[in-house]
Amino acid sequence: MDQSAGSDPDLAGLARGHDLQPIMAGIIAAFVGFAGVFTVVLQGSMAVGATREQAASGLLAICVGQALLSVILSRRYRMPIIIAWSTPGSVLLAATGMVDGGFPAAIGAYMVTGVLIIATGLIKPFGRLVASIPTVLASAMLAGILLGLCLAPAKAVAAEPLLALPVILAWAIVGRIKKIWAVPAAVATAILTIALHMPPGGHTLPSLAPYITFVVPSLSVQAVISIAIPLFIVTMASQNLPGIAVLKINGYDPPLRPIFVGTGIASILVAPFAGHTLNLAAITAALCAGPDAHPHPSRRWIASVSGSITYVILGLGATTAAALMTIAPPVLIQAATGLALFGAFGGALAGAVSSPTDRDAAMVTFVTAASGLSFFGIGAAFWGLVAGGALMLLNRRWRR
Repeated sequence: MDQSAGSDPDLAGLARGHDLQPIMAGIIAAFVGFAGVFTVVLQGSMAVGATREQAASGLLAICVGQALLSVILSRRYRMPIIIAWSTPGSVLLAATGMVDGGFPAAIGAYMVTGVLIIATGLIKPFGRLVASIPTVLASAMLAGILLGLCLAPAKAVAAEPLLALPVILAWAIVGRIKKIWAVPAAVATAILTIALHMPPGGHTLPSLAPYITFVVPSLSVQAVISIAIPLFIVTMASQNLPGIAVLKINGYDPPLRPIFVGTGIASILVAPFAGHTLNLAAITAALCAGPDAHPHPSRRWIASVSGSITYVILGLGATTAAALMTIAPPVLIQAATGLALFGAFGGALAGAVSSPTDRDAAMVTFVTAASGLSFFGIGAAFWGLVAGGALMLLNRRWRR
């Protein structure tokens, strides 16, 4: 697809005349992307040992990091290259929990993940090795990780029906009108419900000013195996590959080496500030890369820039978001988080069962990753991939 405005002055003028359209598309994409899953990011950080302040710092660091990288890549290559946090990675962190060495070891694992992403861009054999990981197993691992969180809305209704039902109803009703706004509506309803049920004087909010903290990383073998390797796999399989597909579907040829090297370096830089992996966006990229963002492909990169600015503004409210999470009933936050992940869970489950010949191996990966088992301090996500891979190899050799 031609990605320039062309030599026709009329066409170039028409393209520039619609520039308000990509600006609005970027703002909407950023709002939807942030409001839909910021609770997942905060929960993931706190699960591996971050304090509320550190979780807020990580969210702000990620927003700034992805914004700067999105602007640099989009302006350089004149295409809507949207960088985002790894939502599946946050889910993985929430399911993994604390590792030996605490939060500093988790930070070290984030940095190892960044190194692996850089290696994917620089070392072709390593990139081919990553690409050879069966999609059905990566999808099954992600589905297993997501299962527990996606059960949270039902559990919340059983535990606190008066708090959880309005959130679920908002998600269901708004989703029938405009699906993309369903999760933001659920999050907004959860925040309103928290405010309405907060006893007068029952909580004193801390300072809500933007907060940045620095964590000295440490290395732990358990953290590398339990966090870094699964985080790298789910980021590549569930974020980068779909993000590449979105750009290609819309006629772009994304420069993979600069994207991987850039996101890897950015992931390493934000890690000491408690932020985890950065990668290509998929869902928000679809909002900015298609014809709805701009009739001419050469001007859609503007959506990436406006979305990046919006992400920084939203990230400045990370301290407020983290404070609300500590005040709110846990079941309510879990319900909003589970609703935000329904789409990802459905997509992962569909991918896991897409190959009839490998379905048994995918189901072994799924149930093992969902089980929460741990051997030698290594979490279930890694063992699910090992168990499913072993069965897939056995099945294929047996068929031969």
